[in-house]
Amino acid sequence: MKHRILLVDDEIDILEFVRYNLLREGYEVYTAENGAEALRLAAECRPHLILLDMMMPVMDGAQTCRAIRENPELKDTMVVFLSALGEEEQQLAGFGVGADDYLTKPIKMKLLVSRVQAILKRVDPVPQPVAAPGIAIDPESHTATCDGRVIPLPRKEFALLELLCSSPGRLIPREEIYAKIWGSEVVVGDRTIDVHIRKLRQKIGEGRITTVKGVGYRYEA
Repeated sequence: MKHRILLVDDEIDILEFVRYNLLREGYEVYTAENGAEALRLAAECRPHLILLDMMMPVMDGAQTCRAIRENPELKDTMVVFLSALGEEEQQLAGFGVGADDYLTKPIKMKLLVSRVQAILKRVDPVPQPVAAPGIAIDPESHTATCDGRVIPLPRKEFALLELLCSSPGRLIPREEIYAKIWGSEVVVGDRTIDVHIRKLRQKIGEGRITTVKGVGYRYEA
């Protein structure tokens, strides 16, 4: 189960920049350009975390956060302000309407990702077993079975199989695999994925994972 993050800011460049980096970290990201739109989206997608700008049209951040805190269906949602207003009074105002944290702009992406990870640990969903035809994966116990047989997998192979089995039948691009399994900070060779796929096929059978040459891989449903 992915964490859902709602990003709210009236500056499109910031929305796209932060969204891109959070997607690379594996989060499910929604965006809104004002507080009213944010409240509508929050009611629909029930985010685990809302990253909220302070100064916005229609409804400012404080009004939006107050409305979120008044909605019982969003009582477990964490709220973090992202604002260019770094004065102590502004931060206290943010905490006063129910924010869980406050970060000032310009945004330092590594700091933001680190803070997001720390906050979401408080609302970390219990990992759910992943099931695909013939395969069962339990992230909590880090075990995988193939046709009822436990198969030992190193960490990267386990993560790769879990990703492929999370969406049976969906073609997963190589770029997405690199970003989610190895991350943007690690440089790996072009053949790295191919080697891991070959090892997985040796353990679960040749026909379960198909290759779309030059594009990506798919676990057959």
